[in-house]
Amino acid sequence: MKIIDIKTFLMHVGAPDLKAWASDNAFGSETVSKGITGTRNWLFVKVYTDDGIVGIGECSGWPRVIETAVQDLKRILIGEDPTHIERLWQRMMSAIMVHGMTGTVGGGAMTGIDMALWDIKGKALGVPVWNLLGGKVRDKIRIYAHANTPEVALSLKARGITAIKCGGVSDPVRKVAALREAVGEEMDIMIDLHGPPWLTPGDATQLARALEPYKLLFIEDPIAPDNLDGYRRIRDHANVSLAAGERMTTIFGMRALIESDLVDVVQPDTGRAGGITQMKKIAAMAEAHHIMVAPHSGSLGPVAEYAALHLLAAIPNGLFLERIEDDWEGREHTVLPHPRSQNGFLKVPDAPGLGVDIDEAFVARYPSQANVSVQVSAQSGSYVPGTHDENVYVQTRMQRARYLSSK
Repeated sequence: MKIIDIKTFLMHVGAPDLKAWASDNAFGSETVSKGITGTRNWLFVKVYTDDGIVGIGECSGWPRVIETAVQDLKRILIGEDPTHIERLWQRMMSAIMVHGMTGTVGGGAMTGIDMALWDIKGKALGVPVWNLLGGKVRDKIRIYAHANTPEVALSLKARGITAIKCGGVSDPVRKVAALREAVGEEMDIMIDLHGPPWLTPGDATQLARALEPYKLLFIEDPIAPDNLDGYRRIRDHANVSLAAGERMTTIFGMRALIESDLVDVVQPDTGRAGGITQMKKIAAMAEAHHIMVAPHSGSLGPVAEYAALHLLAAIPNGLFLERIEDDWEGREHTVLPHPRSQNGFLKVPDAPGLGVDIDEAFVARYPSQANVSVQVSAQSGSYVPGTHDENVYVQTRMQRARYLSSK
């Protein structure tokens, strides 16, 4: 069997309800949240073989740019045996290396192709991908959903979901306090503090201590991903669990985060971490340090979600899967079949390969328009008042007493 072609399918994706995902939306106020969602694109990849088997994958990171990277990699893969996945991964990695360290563009391109190769191999052997990864540890995968308001949190709780995540650097303690009061002790709560603007390590440390009483499952991305030393400062001064890793690619990018024991949960992005090949290795590295794996999936499409289900089914340290439970309505029309959660779980697919395909006609109805984030509105509170137009990467929090208060 040989690879004869690789094609890409890029689509512009509508935003989920602003209250239904962990964004910095001024505590769920749609009035001051218009435009903060940025633009989402989903990029799917299909690898075609001379045996008629077609594999599908998904790339994330910067989809409009990654599409070009995939077409560039295509020339070194045509004619190769798609079942030699590790060999082809190394071939792609070596080819990309000449451009410098592998970032999200290179990682995203390799990820989609690698995912499609696993799909091909599973179909060729007549087994699901989780079987190729060592078999099942679990039959269903727990999910966590996004909620920035008590009303959304209670709705999710009523549907059987047991863990929620809020987000943003605007009034974080107040958000968490309100959510905890609403849902009680039965639900796990997390918060994503991602920038821009990112918190300074000092601010993040004080905030982590202010959040201690609410017994969070973890605090995600409390500081910029390039400031690994700052994680040690937070760990040394606050009794909280930390999670990070969605912006990193490959075992080489994740190595310091894991081997230095800087986090309790690692969150490789299923669309840009380097593929199933790398995700399995990242999970093994994490397992050696008793670190759990919770794949990032907040902005991803449904093909990457399938890949995450197969991975989490096969690794012992799989914690749960991120999911925007009330995503854009077109999501369920993008793939066949569309997975639906039941009582807070997603069933592990049993069909050969990944067990999913896209509706190409539906995808074609949504051509890409743009693929960069829209700046947060000045009213959302992410930036210190009067500084929104500066668009800084890192910023010290002002009005410290109020910022760290739950009132």
